Parts: sequence; structure tokens; C-alpha cells
Amino acid sequence: MGQKAEEPIEPLTPRQVQLLSTIAGFQTRRGYSPTIGELADRLGISRTTAFEHIEQLRTKGLVSSLAGRARSLTPNSKARRLLNRIADEQPDGSEESARGIPLAGRVAAGLPIEAIENKEFISIESCFGNRGDIFALEVKGDSMVGENIREGDYVICRRTATATDGQLVVAIVDDENATLKRFYKEKTHARLEPANDDYEPIYSNNCRIEGVVVGLVRKL
Repeated sequence: MGQKAEEPIEPLTPRQVQLLSTIAGFQTRRGYSPTIGELADRLGISRTTAFEHIEQLRTKGLVSSLAGRARSLTPNSKARRLLNRIADEQPDGSEESARGIPLAGRVAAGLPIEAIENKEFISIESCFGNRGDIFALEVKGDSMVGENIREGDYVICRRTATATDGQLVVAIVDDENATLKRFYKEKTHARLEPANDDYEPIYSNNCRIEGVVVGLVRKL
């Protein structure tokens, strides 16, 4: 028995493609979905126009959201296949650059070691895997400097809805604000602990875990 043919996708306007790509890219980079206001600001359009295009994408079966819940707008698998196909048709880099940065060898931080030429490549995928649950976020603010996490760093996260006490997490508080903190579950609420004495812990009974931090990337 042959494979079932994929349901055809209604043609999209350039603006709808741009909106869909922006939603998917925002979600990949930050680990949570944009609001309509953020989409409108990024694309330089009104919120009404952004909402109308989102409704068109919803009608075409490419995005979904939860009623009454902010930051729940999500492209489905059909939408992501469409975006991948568009990207394949418009390549913007060489095969070598897509493989990552050349891994030239090892350098000693203690006693010197022999320098050996290496033709491997290193990338986020090679370090943390290329599963769909890995994403990166740029750090804004200094509430975690005690953990040696500074503004401008990139934290590498694994998408998950649960965390254990003491894990470093990305959490959405009150369905709106995203924050990077240590997570602790208390009797009636969650405590999100900063690593800077200038900041108070966040206590919330409306806290949604979006991911746990598994790595850090920093430009020097």
C-alpha cells in the first residue's frame, strides 16, 4: 500500500509566508510564541492586519492557538514542512558553512599539548543534538550573573514542560513574561530564584516551564 498523499496547501501571499516564518523563528529562538503585538512591531504592520493574516493562516490549517491563552500561537508540522521547502528552494549559504565552525583541535588550559590538525566541524547540533526540542535564547539583563550568565550570552535549552528543584529554567509567568531563573517547587506556588542580590525571587502560582538550560554560548 502506497503512502497517503499529503494534503495540498493553499497558496500563501508573501506577507503570510513572512508572518509564518516570523512566528516559527521567534519560537525557535526564544522558546515561546510571540504575541500579536510583537508580530505587528517586527513586521511594521498594524495589529489588526497581523490578526487578519493569522486568521488566514489558521483557516489554511497552518497555525493553532489556545483560546484565551497568550503566547500559544504555534505553527504545525505542515507549516514547518512548508517553511523547510521554501528554505530549500532559496538556499542562502554553502554546504560547508551549514556544517558549523571548523574544529581545529584542542588547546591546553594546563600543561601544553601537541597541536594536531583536525578537519571536524563544531556546531550547536554537534554539541547538543539536532532534535527539535533544542533551542537557544539570548540573555537580557543581569539577574543571573551569580551563575556566570551575562547579558548577551546565549543559553541553549531543551524544551520541556517539567523541571526538578534547582534546575535552571526558562519559565513563562502569568502567561506573558519569560524569565531565566532557578526553579523550586513550593507547597502552593513556584519560586524562581535569581542569582543576583539586587533582585528578589519571583513567586507564582501561574508558572509554565518552557525549557531547561543545558548549555551556554558566549562571545568574548
